[in-house]
Amino acid sequence: MELNLQPLATSCFVTGKPFGEGERVLSFLVRNETSEEVARYDVLEAVRAEFTAPGEVACSWAHVFKPRKSGENPERALKLTAENLFVTLADPANEIAPGNERLVQFLALMLERKKLLRPKGRAADGSRDLFEHSKTKLVYAVPAGDLNPEFFLAIQEQLGLLVGGDAQKAPVSKPHSEAAPAGPVSSN
Repeated sequence: MELNLQPLATSCFVTGKPFGEGERVLSFLVRNETSEEVARYDVLEAVRAEFTAPGEVACSWAHVFKPRKSGENPERALKLTAENLFVTLADPANEIAPGNERLVQFLALMLERKKLLRPKGRAADGSRDLFEHSKTKLVYAVPAGDLNPEFFLAIQEQLGLLVGGDAQKAPVSKPHSEAAPAGPVSSN
């Protein structure tokens, strides 16, 4: 999964005020209702109530603003891959928002299959699965969940917002046990 998005803004979308170092910023990935494009909106946490998304919010996260260093290449940050979306949403410095839990679980599953995350067991309280990021060796705690058919039906809409298409009208195949019975079997 790969999206092309703008990097972190340097000023608040609502007020236009430049972000100061250390201020808490909320970032939203929103699918615009008219253009169907996904855009990023960065808003000061203090004015969150004044922000109205111009479409459906696919996910959001909070972070502390750090100005870009001179010589940093902002073009490198334009591609939002499944890997850096996971790293952003599952950042150990922030609590995972309840609306993002399924997305983080799905991304962890996807990145584990790509061998970018390695399972490291379960947290002592049993509520989180631990994964080690193969490049950075950081350990991420992902809410434990049951990856059953209901999970995938629930995540379908959120993924549709991120990658496009109409997730609500996408055909959903029935589990094998619910499939239509096979036709008559002939024996020779």
